[in-house]
Amino acid sequence: MRATGIVRRIDDLGRVVVPKEIRRTLRIREGDPLEIFTDREGEIILKKYSPIGELGQFAGEYAESLSQATGHLVCITDRDHVIAASGQGKREFENKPISKQLEMMIEDRKNVVASKGEKEFVKITLDDNGDYAEQSIGTIISEGDAIGSVVLYNRDEKCKMGETESKLVSVAAGFLGRQMEQ
Repeated sequence: MRATGIVRRIDDLGRVVVPKEIRRTLRIREGDPLEIFTDREGEIILKKYSPIGELGQFAGEYAESLSQATGHLVCITDRDHVIAASGQGKREFENKPISKQLEMMIEDRKNVVASKGEKEFVKITLDDNGDYAEQSIGTIISEGDAIGSVVLYNRDEKCKMGETESKLVSVAAGFLGRQMEQ
């Protein structure tokens, strides 16, 4: 744990203000849920809560099935990180923070099929090195909130993604969204 040097007081309602710099760095927006932990030394730890993160193992198994069926790299994200990845190249993506472009796509509830060089084509993670040529992205919506995405990613420029891949990510995103509601 790192000290920030910032000290805040608790108000009479028990509230503490998280400084803007920390919220920006950790991508915490107004209305975002925070999970509260305590440890034996009396420390309070706030962690950004990811509802889809609760499906971590299930999302991993689902990504594995989708990857085996399509032959594509599959990433399942929440609004901040890749929570599950499967297929060739998955180590480049597992647990990495997502790109600002993908974050905006999720926020706008977009579903996209795009090829490298097209306006809609986005990097998936902050350090995505751009080796992929085709992508299909579906937004996961649960109880009316956009909570993540399902991404099919392909390196082969000759293997164009189209309506089939678009429907696959839409079905996967819809299924994961409904799982969250149960």
